[in-house]
Amino acid sequence: MEFKVNSKELEKLLTKIIPAVPTRTPMPILENFLFEIQDGLLTIYATDLEISLKSSLKIVSEENAKFVIPAKLLYDIVRSLKETTIHFDVGPKGKITLNTDNGVYTLSYLDPDEFPEIPSFPNPDLDDSELNELSMKGTDLKYAFEKSSFAMSKEEMRPAMMGTLFQFSEEGLRFVATDGHRLVNLLKKNISTNIDDQYIIPERAISVLVKVLDEKDVKIFLSKSHVSFVLSDIELITRIIGQKYPDYASVIPMENEFELKVKTKEIHDAIKRMMLFSPSNSRRVKFAVNENDLEISAEDLDIGASGKEKVACEYTGDVIEIGFNSAYVHDILSHLGSEQDIVFRLHSATKAVIIKPKEEKENEDLLMLLMPVRLNS
Repeated sequence: MEFKVNSKELEKLLTKIIPAVPTRTPMPILENFLFEIQDGLLTIYATDLEISLKSSLKIVSEENAKFVIPAKLLYDIVRSLKETTIHFDVGPKGKITLNTDNGVYTLSYLDPDEFPEIPSFPNPDLDDSELNELSMKGTDLKYAFEKSSFAMSKEEMRPAMMGTLFQFSEEGLRFVATDGHRLVNLLKKNISTNIDDQYIIPERAISVLVKVLDEKDVKIFLSKSHVSFVLSDIELITRIIGQKYPDYASVIPMENEFELKVKTKEIHDAIKRMMLFSPSNSRRVKFAVNENDLEISAEDLDIGASGKEKVACEYTGDVIEIGFNSAYVHDILSHLGSEQDIVFRLHSATKAVIIKPKEEKENEDLLMLLMPVRLNS
């Protein structure tokens, strides 16, 4: 069978889905694209078994077909071409010929039956109780991922924490991420659904979505095993992490009565400088807080270097000295960089600290939490 396609249109499509092709895998079939031609529509699939990507393109074809073709080789060929028409000739003996105005390229193809089955949504095999769906703005979803995903754990011993929690309730949609040292809890109150469930989206899917989400609406299908994100020109399907998420609410302190208000940029700039003096093993910095005076300091005894700075603040509470991992403080402040002022709520040198924007956005409740580290006696 034969079909033809514009090289630049094909390149654009392949660029979107090649992130799902694994670089190294014990299953060689995954290093391929699945091409499916049905009634003049070419749909190309890629998967690493954790995430799958698919996208479609209208083509000129009089036949339907399905075959598997080497992903990286095809992508590199198409990307190297100037804009032209590529004529695909699918032969009967496992060979595909790509003809352009100036060249002929031959590739091998494989039996499509070996390619893993990719779930489709909506799925007629699932009843209403097994499938939930909603739509939301792509910018809202991207914002939520960007604000929360940095706090996901990278430790495989705690698989539930290697993703971001989607928790639906009457309040709205809550995004939670934690690695045990820091936590982000973001509630989007304007996302109203009748869903009362939770799903853990793995980091791999989120890292791909952040790169492709835009202002267009996203349709989300949620089943007991997979979640599908349908964008205008691409669909990402991911396995969910089938573990129970930790009881994050129990670690958010209720009694943090001391309040420290500070300008985000000023404290962030000071932290960046103190990171130069924090010990390489603990990354520790010390906050010494009293009324209208925050002193941030760090000392690296191994190299005999130290630094301290004062940052203007407003503080109500007892005098307190508390230690933090400077890299974790830096991460949190980086993700609050759009806020002019932030508030630290403290209780003691050993209790978790809550960090929030001074001014909450409409229909949003954002809370970040940071565990302290022990100061030297």
